[in-house]
Amino acid sequence: MAPHPTSSDTGAALTAAPPLLARIIAVAAIALAGLCGGLIGYAVMDLQCTDGCTTYAGLVGIGAAILAAGGVAIVAVLTLRAMSEWEAVEAAHADDT
Repeated sequence: MAPHPTSSDTGAALTAAPPLLARIIAVAAIALAGLCGGLIGYAVMDLQCTDGCTTYAGLVGIGAAILAAGGVAIVAVLTLRAMSEWEAVEAAHADDT
């Protein structure tokens, strides 16, 4: 992957933001995890309930979606921060040589 442009390359300020593609992938992973968590939570609660309690199954599905998306969001943020730090270290090493 190409390094981020520096201020001398584009005239813009340096940024510690990860590449746009990485951020898009992170958002997609969070959304997919929320969808899967919601479906799994709903299905498990729907199987447990014998009286057709769709309201409870829906609430459990929403809770599971929030938990799954939150967990993946934490991992995504840590990964994006590590990517930025890695690129900053590599840029510093490239400037030294």
